[in-house]
Amino acid sequence: MGKRIITTDETEEDQRLEPSLRPQTLEQYIGQEKAKKSLKIYIQAAKKRNESLDHVLFYGPPGLGKTTLAGIIANEMGVNMKVTSGPAIEKPGEIAAVLNSLNEGDVLFVDEIHRLNRQVEEVLYPAMEDFAIDIMIGKGAAARSIRLDLPRFTLVGATTRAGMLTAPLRDRFGVIHHLEYYTIKELQTIILRSAEVLDVKIDKAGAEAIARRARGTPRLANRLLKRTRDIAQVLYEGEITEEVAGKALDFLDVDRCGLDNLDRLILNTMIDKFGGGPVGLDTLAAAIGEDGGTIEDVYEPYLIKNGFLIRTPKGRCVTERTYGHLGLPVPEEKDA
Repeated sequence: MGKRIITTDETEEDQRLEPSLRPQTLEQYIGQEKAKKSLKIYIQAAKKRNESLDHVLFYGPPGLGKTTLAGIIANEMGVNMKVTSGPAIEKPGEIAAVLNSLNEGDVLFVDEIHRLNRQVEEVLYPAMEDFAIDIMIGKGAAARSIRLDLPRFTLVGATTRAGMLTAPLRDRFGVIHHLEYYTIKELQTIILRSAEVLDVKIDKAGAEAIARRARGTPRLANRLLKRTRDIAQVLYEGEITEEVAGKALDFLDVDRCGLDNLDRLILNTMIDKFGGGPVGLDTLAAAIGEDGGTIEDVYEPYLIKNGFLIRTPKGRCVTERTYGHLGLPVPEEKDA
């Protein structure tokens, strides 16, 4: 269905620019107040005892700052951070090599940790609990196991699918935090800070206009800021005001509720072809030419969270709010 600007998945542009926009300390970090307060206490306690921080797991939708928080933990503890991801580690020997390269107190950040295969997980269990790994030497009858001691380290795991973590792995994390979507005010503050870093002229009303369409996600807010900056520099006088932000985001097909043309295609298809539902996932996927898993994992969560779509035992249905947002009359049977 084409490339979306509104997606929360990390793009190549995000990889280039996000490091410069990321806060380096808990004081600079905006939002996630509950997680920040807890982490501040745990970090101070670990430093007073001269120990490494307990293993930490962050879970929640993409783009909310899991990688940023891992970097902040390393900065606050005064140690180095090594970054990898679940899909990148295919063999037990690879995770053993990574673990053996760590120094005392270092942070190992594993993104998409739910995608680790079972053999790699088995190596992690003694590493997380006993700071040691068991390695097999030789083959057949001559094979023997030796235990290698590891420096004490902190594993920071991040996942968007906490339910896919195995219980033994999840239980080995001492600190677990669910990251929530950001408020408009928090996103406005983030946008103003990012604009200062990027040397973009923007007023508070302009930042709020972008924040309202950013789906509660800092990554998306920063991406919309950059695209709005481009449009403001070419079509307007460079400064992002509320009016300029509104026109730029309309140009990008991101409406006042943060829906793009693909979100609206799903909703309009359900209304035009299926009378607003109920409609099964596979039938809807075939009607719009998209994979059912993509609809379920990428498009639906935001539509359901914001009351545009509901799931019922018979299938998906649009809500009364959807008709109002799309400027369509509510059918009599849809009246509440």
